This record gives sequence, structure tokens and C-alpha cells, in this order.
Amino acid sequence: MIGQAAGLPAVRRVMRPTGTTKRGRMPDSAATLGHGHATETTKRDFLKLVTGATAAIGGIAFAWTLVDSMNPSKDVLAVSSVEADLSPIAEGSGITVVWQGKPIFIRHRTAQEIKAAETTPLSALIDPQADQARVQPGHAQWIVLIGICTHLGCVPLGNKPSDPRGDWGGWFCPCHGSQYDTSGRVRHGPAPANLALPPYKFDNDTKIQIG
Repeated sequence: MIGQAAGLPAVRRVMRPTGTTKRGRMPDSAATLGHGHATETTKRDFLKLVTGATAAIGGIAFAWTLVDSMNPSKDVLAVSSVEADLSPIAEGSGITVVWQGKPIFIRHRTAQEIKAAETTPLSALIDPQADQARVQPGHAQWIVLIGICTHLGCVPLGNKPSDPRGDWGGWFCPCHGSQYDTSGRVRHGPAPANLALPPYKFDNDTKIQIG
């Protein structure tokens, strides 16, 4: 037998249970599990961060696409000017034409409407501007406006005689109650400014070029 040579006592080999350390202790499984739990938590936090960042980028991309789709297309912007025939427009009536994606109001004002606009004191206006500064010289009967409410961008009513025109006989925005006079100047409501004026010129007494 092993270890019996030279009269020495037999040496017995002691088998340690699998998984024990040199000193006979089992490995610290709690520490191992703790390390694994920390790793899983780190992975989960990282995945949450990546998911949140992806969602944010996707939201920005969607918003940009939406805003871009609301802008006039290139073919619309390419039409730099629009011609409008004034001859069919009766006194007190108006028409709407489209220029670069915007509604343009053209009103044939009556003598009474012109007088009301010209005699309004500037102190009574929210956005003071004389009527003479809003029409072409020699063409006081025609008022040409961009038909977009200066509050939130709605399209006011008033071009047709049957439309509600508000207390000042001009245009009325039904969205939030803004009212404009016969010169397109804001007189009531949340709108902060008068209806804007597009660039235009008279080719003759019955034809204008807008743009």
C-alpha cells in the first residue's frame, strides 16, 4: 500500500466535497448572486435609457415631419404672383384668392365703409394704423388683406355679405371672437394685430397683381 514503505504508517487521502475551498468552506453564493443582480440592474437601466432616447428622437422626427408638411409645397411657392380680376366684385362684397398657400381677401368697399374706416380715431384702435396707409392711393374702395387671424391663424368670415362681420362691419373670427373693421384693423378680441397686407399693385382699375 501507498505510504507503507520503510515501515511508515499508511497515508489516507481525504476527498473534499466538490465546490469546497481549501479550508472546507462552501463558496460565498450570496456574494455571487449579488454581483449578478447588480449586473442585471445595470443592463436594465441601460435599456431604459436607450429606449427613452429612441422615443425622444422619434418624437422630434415626427414633429419636424408634421411642421414641414404644413408648409407650402415648392410648386405653390414657385407661383410668386397671382392676378385677380376685380370687375365681377360688387360693392359691399369680396372674394378670396390664394397666393403662396395663403387666403387673400379682396373687398370692394362701399362709400359708407370707406368713411367709417377713414374717420376712426387712432386712439380707438388696438393696433393703430390709418386707413390711408392700408390702401393704394386712388383706390380707397379696394382693401386687400391676408385672410389669416393674427390670434391663432384661423380664417375669419366676412367676405360674403351673408357672413357675420362683427360690430365693425369687417371680418369676424368665430374661433375666439376677434373682430376686424372695414380696413382689416383689429377692434375686439384676443388678436394682437391687424390683418396683414400682402404686396400687390394695380395693373389697371379692374386688375391687380398680388406678390
